[in-house]
Amino acid sequence: MKHPVAKNADQAPRFWRDDALPFIEARSIADGREVCYTRHSHEHFSIGAITAGRSTYVHEQSEFEVSAGTVVLMNPGDVHACNPIDDQPWSYLMLYVDTAWFTDLQHQLGFSHDLAFRRFAITHLRDIRLFDGLKGLYDVLVDPQQDVLGKHSATVEFFTEVQQRLNPGDPPLREPNFKLERAADYIRDHCTQMLKLEDICEAAQLSPSYLIRAFKLRYGMTPHAFLVNRRIQFAQDQLRNGKLIADVALEAGFADQAHFQRAFKQHLAATPGQYRG
Repeated sequence: MKHPVAKNADQAPRFWRDDALPFIEARSIADGREVCYTRHSHEHFSIGAITAGRSTYVHEQSEFEVSAGTVVLMNPGDVHACNPIDDQPWSYLMLYVDTAWFTDLQHQLGFSHDLAFRRFAITHLRDIRLFDGLKGLYDVLVDPQQDVLGKHSATVEFFTEVQQRLNPGDPPLREPNFKLERAADYIRDHCTQMLKLEDICEAAQLSPSYLIRAFKLRYGMTPHAFLVNRRIQFAQDQLRNGKLIADVALEAGFADQAHFQRAFKQHLAATPGQYRG
């Protein structure tokens, strides 16, 4: 169940969370002049993107001016604050990640051998890849058309990127291909069901971080993209047999017909109706 929380005003803080993904929460601020912070800290890891304007960023004993295109990071417990400059407009996105979840991801990636959170030395940076990645993940999370597998996979993929870019030294991929083939087979066999990332990992006996990275290298797409592609193939078979589009959408595992129409056109450059004839 999703719980979008927002005030009536368009400029009010907007929060996103989903009970199916309890380890991450998102927030957007359209006008940073409307919110001011005292120095504070969080139990979770926080990462944000300044999307417009500029502001003052206080981190521990340091103070910086940050502007659009900047990514800011706060380790659990870091004292910080971010506030407007001379009442100038600015906006930003924030992601809040459960520390235990991120620590487990670090461990899967080989960065946290003792299961302790590996802190980031960088407080802020201008990195277009991370900036665009954060905005992209936010868009995926708040998109009601995206399913849980897609959101979970995108989250793992982005925070793997954060860890590898800011704490380099990623260990090589060493798992045998048959485990990836087992994952692909599981997706093929259960493509019409509402799969979770945990389901695929359990079937293949792989960690989420390894599955996301290695599967993309092996098959050229993420497990979620592979699933959607397989659903479209299933739908093509059903449409060729004369089934109704609305029925096919549900049978193929799509949340609704609009989602099915969009995915089908992305894959075949034609609508289901045009394909069915």
